[in-house]
This record gives sequence, structure tokens and C-alpha cells, in this order.
Amino acid sequence: MAKAKQNSLSPEDVDHLRAELEAGRPAAVWFTSAAVGVEAGRSAKVVAFTEPAEGDFIQVRPTGEKDELSFSPAELTLEKPAPRKRTPPPKAPEPAPAPRPAPVEHIYTPEPKPAPVKPAPAKPAPKPAPAEARPVRPAARKKAAPAEVTVTLTSTAEGEWTVDVQTGAKRVLRAAPVAASAVAQAAKLLPPEVDEAVEAVLSAARERHLARVEQLRAELEAAQRALDELTG
Repeated sequence: MAKAKQNSLSPEDVDHLRAELEAGRPAAVWFTSAAVGVEAGRSAKVVAFTEPAEGDFIQVRPTGEKDELSFSPAELTLEKPAPRKRTPPPKAPEPAPAPRPAPVEHIYTPEPKPAPVKPAPAKPAPKPAPAEARPVRPAARKKAAPAEVTVTLTSTAEGEWTVDVQTGAKRVLRAAPVAASAVAQAAKLLPPEVDEAVEAVLSAARERHLARVEQLRAELEAAQRALDELTG
């Protein structure tokens, strides 16, 4: 009896798996007969999606393994396979009753003289049987390629800097403070356009802070003179 063909993942199924993963609930999927390198009907957990959504862009972790593998929607399904029914082994046929031996008539015959025995020729040693060829195992699936990393530097009008780091679709660092001096040093190792843009922001921040220092210095001097007049 032919096995029922499992439906592969539809675009709606892929959207559902994405929503479950973003909600922190990795959904279970099963491998179809189109999956290469794994047994059909085996289960796995969805752990990530790579971009662009083409080819083997669904990353899963098969049950009982630590490696993450990439598959296409045609190799996965949301339908849990039915458990296999065990077929009882066929019963061995009952042995037929042995026929009764026919009666043997005893007739006296003279014993013949034994013929001279010739030594039997030596038998050649049997050749060793060829070793059975081992079945070729399918090539293991390649591990998923590392996701792209995006680093974003952001400055404020006061000259403060923060950094954001995103790996694939996951943000691993958000608005972490960075010293302006470290940003200036890193910019000098990058293309000139980056260095010029960073230097323009730093120069504007220096001018604002210098003007603020001059203002505070003038206010401090005026306050000192007023204090001297009150205590003179």
C-alpha cells in the first residue's frame, strides 16, 4: 500500500512559523521524503530564518542533535506522520509427517574385496570471500552559514555616541554608549568619507562645548568679583 504524500510548507505555513519563532515559541516540523540526508518523518525545531527567503533558508535543529541545518519549504511539513504499524511475522508452515520406511528384504550377498585406496589429491585452499561493499551514506548537510552582522554608530548634538549590533534578524546590542575618542580612532582606519563625516560631528560638538566653557568661565569671573566686593 503506497504511503500518503505529506504536504510541504506553504507560504502561510512559513509566515506562521516566523510568528511563532518571534513570539519565543519555536514550532515543530517534520521532514518530508524530499529532505536530503535525513529520514522522512523525523521531527525538528525551527530556530531561525535566513535572508533572502530563497532555497534552504529555514534553519532547524533535528531532534536529538545539536547541529543546526538549513532546508527548503519543500523538505519540511507541519503534518505529523502517523505511527507505523508493526506487521506480525508470517507463521512457519507445519512440517509434513515423515513417510514410513518401506520394508527392506535382507538378501545375503558376499562382501566384495576392498579396492586399494589411492591418496586423495590435496584440495587448494579456498579463496577468501570478497568483502561486502559498505553502503554509501548520503553526504551530510552543510551547517548553516553565519548570519550577516550590521553595526550602526549614532551621534547626538552634544557629541555623544552609541552603537547598535544586529546579527541577521536578531538585535544583540542596542544603544550601548561609546567614547567619542574611540569612534574617532576607528574612523581613521575606515574609508576617508567615514573619517570626514565623524570629524565633522566631533568638530561641531567641540565648538558647542567650548562656547559653553567660555560662558561658564565668564559667569564664574562675574560671581568672583561680586564676592570680592561683598567681602572687601
